[in-house]
Amino acid sequence: MNFRTRKYTLRQRRIQSLLRWSRYFFFAAGILALGYVGYALADANLYQAYETWRFERALKRVEPAGGGVEPLRPPPLAAPAGADRATVGHAVPKGSLVGRIEISRIGLTAMIEEGDSGKTLRRAVGHLPGTALPGQQGNVVIAGHRDTFFRPLRKIHEGDEITLTTFDGSYRYRVDFTEVVGSQDTEVLDHSAGAILTLVTCYPFYFVGPAPRRFIVRASRMP
Repeated sequence: MNFRTRKYTLRQRRIQSLLRWSRYFFFAAGILALGYVGYALADANLYQAYETWRFERALKRVEPAGGGVEPLRPPPLAAPAGADRATVGHAVPKGSLVGRIEISRIGLTAMIEEGDSGKTLRRAVGHLPGTALPGQQGNVVIAGHRDTFFRPLRKIHEGDEITLTTFDGSYRYRVDFTEVVGSQDTEVLDHSAGAILTLVTCYPFYFVGPAPRRFIVRASRMP
């Protein structure tokens, strides 16, 4: 075997070794990725199940003298019509449970947690701090991931009914419209003189990677 042949053989062995270790690396990376997805889904499901149980239990603690469960009564709208985002929705600690959102026609039910951090949106939908709380006058903004809790929003229609249930009351909203806006369009978060609800998720729903736009659902509170 001459020098040139030996050099070529060594190069082939190195390439084969590199390819073999690359396969091991990508296989391990795939297993880790699948493991993380499985963990995230399990964590979200366990959180939702536990918080739903805790929420239902808390709602049943107040009983009238005659027995039975006292129905939830919506309190008066709290924030003045001229309030801005800095003066409403500020009393709820981040990470605490706000309530539950339900849209029965599209099969959407999820617990609402205060905040919009990655951890919050992995386990629940998040009430945007600084926006009105359910029962207050203003714009209640709730965000969720398009590939988990808010995926059913792709089927929502004008006129659909949305129910927000909190420890203080149950509030119904009717969908006025949906729209798609840019990721930097923050006007949808602005305070409103009326009692409205804004749901926000990424768009398109089936986009791979960070989505470039946002899907907005705007609803008005029903009497």
